[in-house]
Amino acid sequence: MKREGIYSTFKPFFLTVLVLVGVCLAVPSISMADPFYKGAKLCEECHEAENKIWEKTKHFTSFRTVHREPKDADKPSPKKILAAVGGQKRMKRNETCYLCHYTLEQKDAGAKPAAKSGTSCESCHGASSDWLAIHDNYGGKDVKREQEAADHKVKRIADSTAAGLIWPSMRYEVAENCMTCHGLAHPGLKADDLAKMLGAGHPINPGFELVKYSQGSVRHRHYPPDIKTNAEMTPQELAQIYVIGQAAALVSATEVISKSSEAKYKEAQSKRVEIAKSALGGVSEAAGLLAAPTRENAIKFVQSIAGKDLTGAVGSKLPAKSDYK
Repeated sequence: MKREGIYSTFKPFFLTVLVLVGVCLAVPSISMADPFYKGAKLCEECHEAENKIWEKTKHFTSFRTVHREPKDADKPSPKKILAAVGGQKRMKRNETCYLCHYTLEQKDAGAKPAAKSGTSCESCHGASSDWLAIHDNYGGKDVKREQEAADHKVKRIADSTAAGLIWPSMRYEVAENCMTCHGLAHPGLKADDLAKMLGAGHPINPGFELVKYSQGSVRHRHYPPDIKTNAEMTPQELAQIYVIGQAAALVSATEVISKSSEAKYKEAQSKRVEIAKSALGGVSEAAGLLAAPTRENAIKFVQSIAGKDLTGAVGSKLPAKSDYK
């Protein structure tokens, strides 16, 4: 068969391949790559006040301190824990340690991830590669935030949320994110490594409570119209955050309690369940969640208490300001 004959016979196939290749090359947005962290420096460009607060927190300073051996022999040894979960000379390169202790940044999807900071903006608000450009666009290159049209803002918020941004207003999702590390419940943590970590002295705090840990040194609530003030929450807001945090802790502990058979881990997760159930016991809207602690029921619970004053039900359980971390 002549070359022309072969081409004529398979012309439809060749054309289809060329079109598909052309589409893939010309439209990079079709990429199925996972979202990645772009780093806090890009957030700082617009959120300078929040960044200054972050730089004074343990989330930031731990980048240079968490790997150091403590002078107090009774405190956990990073070197011992690192050795237990597979070694490597540095925590920053250990796939178990960097899940929670570091932010692995990339300039682009093809770049090699590298630990550039401790727990940072994206650790709580989601990897920004898919949502940052949407979040930063107020309606055009020269349009500033205060000039943004109302309909554009609505669309921008919806689109950036769909792309993975966890807004501060998404209180359950923020709380849920906190629990992945503070409850040793990260989906990337392997059961065997959990046992090894705890056996080597890694701490676990079943009493982690959202108000205490979110309204102290890490509080960064700079909202319009007064973006210069780091606003404190009202008692009603604190009560909401308290129960939302307990709902997230209950779901988190319930989901991971069977992840490892290590006795200390199961004991800590059981304690988290016990604390959360006790905290939510006086909230009538939590009945469905307490009966079946699933994420779906937690979302329903959060929706059911929107705008309600829960200070009467949980006000006495809120931590004192002096106890904030």
